[in-house]
Amino acid sequence: MAMKRAATSAIRAFASPSPSVLSRHLHASPGSKKIVGVFYKGNEYAAKNPNFLGTAERALGIREWLESKGHQYIVTDDKDGPNCELEKHIPDLHVLISTPFHPAYVTAERIKKAKNLELLLTAGIGSDHIDLKAAAEAGLTVAEVTGSNVVSVAEDELMRVLILVRNFVPGYLQVINGEWNVAAIAYRAYDLEGKTVGTVGAGRIGKLLLQRLKPFNCNLLYYDRLKMDPKLENEIGAKFEEDLDVMLPKCDIVVINMPLTEKTRGLFDKDRISKLKKGVLIVNNARAAIMDTQAVAEACASGQIAGYSGDVWNPQPAPKNHPWRYMPNHAMTPHISGTTIDGQIRYAAGTKDMLDRYFKGEDFPPQNYIVKEGVIASQYR
Repeated sequence: MAMKRAATSAIRAFASPSPSVLSRHLHASPGSKKIVGVFYKGNEYAAKNPNFLGTAERALGIREWLESKGHQYIVTDDKDGPNCELEKHIPDLHVLISTPFHPAYVTAERIKKAKNLELLLTAGIGSDHIDLKAAAEAGLTVAEVTGSNVVSVAEDELMRVLILVRNFVPGYLQVINGEWNVAAIAYRAYDLEGKTVGTVGAGRIGKLLLQRLKPFNCNLLYYDRLKMDPKLENEIGAKFEEDLDVMLPKCDIVVINMPLTEKTRGLFDKDRISKLKKGVLIVNNARAAIMDTQAVAEACASGQIAGYSGDVWNPQPAPKNHPWRYMPNHAMTPHISGTTIDGQIRYAAGTKDMLDRYFKGEDFPPQNYIVKEGVIASQYR
């Protein structure tokens, strides 16, 4: 029933396309296709696990299948700059597959060069590496493997909440540095029980996080454009907050669970961060550009934010001089939450399924569309 509601909602998210949009067609034009995949290098780790599918070496495990159907499959990790490997293939590729973990930035300029491009696929969830307006104007289809790694990300968020609350990182660093100073850890370590946790966004990941937090006996709040089903809301024990700026000062812990759009870009700026509870903890596995990078670093330094954790950066990979690498009281990692081995198996299978549908001229699952033949889904506008 839930899947049926999601599909119905997804169908309604698309309005009729503008007559000015010249669609390049969702379904594959006849003949062999040139498909380019951009993935991070597995290097020596690629051979250690046969299910390590999200690497350039394993390439989602679909090379043999694609080539058996007569298609060309180019895979690279070299994605940035005018002389990169990806740039060489932009003019004649038909399909581009990328991931949020090593994103190929699809700019308006690249879309203009890509005369044969029909389909942009995210192996995983997210589309902020793509200029959606330019993709829509070019009549392209953009899709993701919706739901493929929501469990992976929700579990990771719960872990990060606990890491911050219990002040885990300084204790770990003491051990590997040969130190022992209990006081330096304990003076800012707390229990999660009884704390107020608010999620900004309560879609698939946000709901799963709230469900996993319930046994910790927290006060659970959520802000979202849609109120969740009353039965589920009651089961979780979460309270809906209509006004984000009313919810935030109530929270000991804030978790970001919304997509990056033009409306959410820079949402947490210096002014909004200043209105949070002093000493708030923030977890952000959504998208880094939702936060003002420098404002977060300054708030961590001042103590306005007592701890910040996440796996998303702007840009990615993060440069060595990125301020979040050096700000105090952080528990940052590379973008890893959604690329567990289990998540990779799911998004590899989902990508293969969409390619198969594309070759056969069949529609994708409705919830997977971000742009369908030039029309952007409402939640991404």
